[in-house]
Amino acid sequence: MGTRAVFIGLRLTLGLFELTSLVGLPGLVHGLKIQFESAEPLKTSGVTTETSSVKCTLQGNSGLPAFSTYGDFVIGGVSSIHYQRYAVIYNYTTEPESTRCKGSFNARGLRFTRTIIFAIEEINNSTELLPGITLGYRIFDSCVSVPVSAHVAFQLSNGEDPLFYKGMNCSQSGVVMAAVEDSGSSTSISISRILGSFNIPLVSSFATCACLSNKQQFPTFFRTIPSDHYQADALAKLVKHFGWTWIGAVHSDSDYGNNGIASFLEAALREGVCVEYTESFFRTDPRRKIQRIADVIRRSTAKVVVAFTAVGDMRVLLEELALDPPPPRQWIASEAWATDSELMRFSFCAGAIGVAIQQSFIPGLRDFLLDLSPSKVAASSVLTEFWEDAFNCSLTAANNLNKRDCDGTEDIKKLKSPYTETSQLRVTNMMYKAVYAIAHAIHNAVCQEKNATIQCNKHIKLEPKQVFKELKDVNFSINGYNVSFDANGDPVAFYELVNWQRGDSGIIELVTVGYYDASLPTGQEFHINRNLTWMDGETQVPVSVCSESCPPGTRKVLQKGKPSCCYDCIPCPEGEISNMTDSPDCFSCPKEFWSNPKKNACFPKPVEFLSFEEILSIILAAFSVSGAFLAIIIAVVFFNYRTTPIVRANNPELSFLLLFSLTLCFLCSLTFIGAPSDWSCMLRHTAFGITFVLCISCVLGKTIVVLMAFKATLPGNNVMKWFGPQQQRMTVLALTFFQVLICTVWLVLSPPFPMKNLTTYQEKIILECALGSAVGFWAVLGYIGLLAVLCFVLAVLARKLPDNFNEAKMITFSMLIFCAVWITFIPAYVSSPGKFTVAVEIFAILSSSFGLILCIFAPKCFIILCQPEKNTKKYVMNKN
Repeated sequence: MGTRAVFIGLRLTLGLFELTSLVGLPGLVHGLKIQFESAEPLKTSGVTTETSSVKCTLQGNSGLPAFSTYGDFVIGGVSSIHYQRYAVIYNYTTEPESTRCKGSFNARGLRFTRTIIFAIEEINNSTELLPGITLGYRIFDSCVSVPVSAHVAFQLSNGEDPLFYKGMNCSQSGVVMAAVEDSGSSTSISISRILGSFNIPLVSSFATCACLSNKQQFPTFFRTIPSDHYQADALAKLVKHFGWTWIGAVHSDSDYGNNGIASFLEAALREGVCVEYTESFFRTDPRRKIQRIADVIRRSTAKVVVAFTAVGDMRVLLEELALDPPPPRQWIASEAWATDSELMRFSFCAGAIGVAIQQSFIPGLRDFLLDLSPSKVAASSVLTEFWEDAFNCSLTAANNLNKRDCDGTEDIKKLKSPYTETSQLRVTNMMYKAVYAIAHAIHNAVCQEKNATIQCNKHIKLEPKQVFKELKDVNFSINGYNVSFDANGDPVAFYELVNWQRGDSGIIELVTVGYYDASLPTGQEFHINRNLTWMDGETQVPVSVCSESCPPGTRKVLQKGKPSCCYDCIPCPEGEISNMTDSPDCFSCPKEFWSNPKKNACFPKPVEFLSFEEILSIILAAFSVSGAFLAIIIAVVFFNYRTTPIVRANNPELSFLLLFSLTLCFLCSLTFIGAPSDWSCMLRHTAFGITFVLCISCVLGKTIVVLMAFKATLPGNNVMKWFGPQQQRMTVLALTFFQVLICTVWLVLSPPFPMKNLTTYQEKIILECALGSAVGFWAVLGYIGLLAVLCFVLAVLARKLPDNFNEAKMITFSMLIFCAVWITFIPAYVSSPGKFTVAVEIFAILSSSFGLILCIFAPKCFIILCQPEKNTKKYVMNKN
């Protein structure tokens, strides 16, 4: 064997060595081993070199394709016609047998396979695409098995001739230009890794794993079906759209399921969806594991289940759920099983929603699929098996296992089977487009347009890497659908949203209710344009949440140790609101606003002040006016009886001035009622301070006069000349002027002003008069208190003076009441809230004013009006 041939064989083996983990060493050798034999040795310069012709022998028995035909350029195909394979035992003592498929027949997979043939025949009959060139095909059954798929990839790479001659090279003999397949992601990964080593492009119509977009690992992989990256995003947006934040998730334990669910969980997290459980399984798992997963679904509180599974896996799970009364669940289907008609027999799945490949129509395909004559069926073992399985009859005696013989009455046009179901072509169209994409790539590589005619060279030595290069740039339309690939070999993602709706006959039907277009701007990709039905035939959207939504006026508080979708709703505190559903926080209202009782909106705080409309104000005003009228009536009585001894004995001038000041005291309390303003705030405090000083000054003057009058009766005492009427007026004026001076300084430097008190009450605004200068306010009160104490002391000294009607005693009582009122006023004023502060001040003014007028003038008026016989000079001077 020549050295160059050895090197070539070694290079081929090393390039595929990493695949032994996928198929096992015996299987790898069985599919790979090539024997090199020299024909005629050549001698050059005395050295024997490699032969001019190399005979290459493929070792072992390679599996036969399910369908094949020769052509100028051959396209490979991998389809899942069966669901299982025969188990091959490797004992390393005998040569292992070829892998074979067995188990239930996949009529849907046969439709995909026949679609490849239909597309190739359609291209061969075309005058525009590859004119004059015939495409061949070699289509293998993968059995939905990774080892079988890897073995098929070897066969597509090596060719099928057991013995062939090449000039100097045994590699790449009879290799296909490209391959199409309808297998899942796991099988696509193994096939792509093998074919990619030889730059053979693989175009998939079914593998959706986002991992296959990695061009570092899968440089020659293309697909006409969208990546799961977009499907996961669509499913997450679908779940969020209906308000489901608490869901369960099951997925196939395969590359498709594992990668798909990982992408979905990431997208769901972005959408704020929580997952109660995530379970993985495979159809070949022990039944106890499938039972456990079914029990998890039954016991869960989540009403929505997202199933990122292959058709075969989902069938196993649904069969297990159907054994017991299945739980009412809203199923969300991935595109792998969302449109499978066989699964629609599970009635408890009615209402399922899923994403699906866009449906389409392929002209002429149905007629091609139904064009199966007995001769065509008998010529193919695969078609024979399909026919016998579909009609439950036997075409040959060897296959007659208690089946009737097929008698020719079988009508495929009346057959209800996934093979004949062409009303909603989805993956079938993806397969159709994949074949045309390869054909366009070959066309661009071998054809040129000259003089408005297309000329193709079928004798050109076309390499798969040339087809791979041209595939990157294909861009064409077929049956109204555009076909192109991005830098990752992916198409533009477009999904239909489908709903399993129960028809009038009770049979579940597939209804398209919307779409998801990844090419649209963010937020506009998802649309629903038809009514949906839900689990158990409900017309209302089912609820699946861990916790009910928190209404406005509450906030979410996460439950300890649980996902973020599980929370308690806590009412907002006073003064705070939340105006949206599921608010994480409450927000404080602005200073002059307060929360409503429902805590979902802020409204202006009520403004509170002592208004004239309030009962308390009316009562205080009534006492104020009554006191003023009482002072005026007493003044009238005193004026009418001004010549009587009692009036003359009690210093009439000061008495009238005192009654005038008391009238002002009563009326000044009215300035405290009503909404504070700049003028009312300044007036109420200054008027109160000045009128009370005037009042106390008059009382003090009367007290001093009484004391001095009795002092003057002593021999040689001439003190009364200093306390005559003129001096009395000057004393009152001087004392009052000092208070006027204090008030003036207060008003000039820091006068009282209206203000909104926002601190005393949080829920309302107190409109009140701020003191401006607290020193000024307490100086005014302090001066009044000083005069009152002085007056009280003098009155006490004069309380036992010898006259029958001792005015000093009455002044003592009046000052005692006055001082008691104002001493208690201070703590009451400081501690009273809001408008009651003003009420306390008015009450103090009225109480002290009534104390003065009643103690000083009531006894005199009683004698004047009721006991006139005592209104004599003799009685007044009587010591008793």
